[in-house]
Amino acid sequence: MELQHKKKFELGTSISHITLQRFFESDYDYKTHNDLRFLKTLDKICIFLGFRDLNAYVMNVKENDLYNENAFSKEFTTDIVYRYCHTNFEFFKSFPESRIEIFDDLIFPEAPFIERIRNYSSELCDRNLKLYTKNNRSNFEIFDLDVLSEESDKIVVKTQEFWNLVFVVENSDEEYIVNELNTQIYFIKNKDNVWRIWDNYNPNSGLLNNVIYKKPY
Repeated sequence: MELQHKKKFELGTSISHITLQRFFESDYDYKTHNDLRFLKTLDKICIFLGFRDLNAYVMNVKENDLYNENAFSKEFTTDIVYRYCHTNFEFFKSFPESRIEIFDDLIFPEAPFIERIRNYSSELCDRNLKLYTKNNRSNFEIFDLDVLSEESDKIVVKTQEFWNLVFVVENSDEEYIVNELNTQIYFIKNKDNVWRIWDNYNPNSGLLNNVIYKKPY
């Protein structure tokens, strides 16, 4: 049954502006006595739930929401970066064939990052390089991952990575080693509700190409 007219106001069905302020601004000054007879109903409920008062409850909810958002971002970006690194290792294992399509689900096809991968890998494949994986000679590790910034359409992630790669030239004794620990930055973008890598800053990108150019024949 719906309360109307005088009865409605006698029973008190409205919410005061102070209550709304405490929910949305969290800056209401607690000025009443500690005697339960003087406490507001919402404070009593929050005390029953184990909090000092309504303000403490509201702040706890906000802090947990922020923690959950950050935890989700960390888990989400960690998955993308780890899948990329694993895929990149598999990409090296396919040499001297350049299977650039292996990145289709991780990097946007029009991204500058995929173009750089295509350029350096084509040169390495043209030289018939092959990744040497026997006895775990080639491997990689990711030591750390931090979300540097986060917006609705892009996330920037920093990682510490160690890459230990041994490449050999097919049918020869020629060998090239990449042994580097560096900091990398990933720029992850949202386009048409799809999250993929847009760009990557790697200070040692193209290192192997440079080593090959400088090696005397």
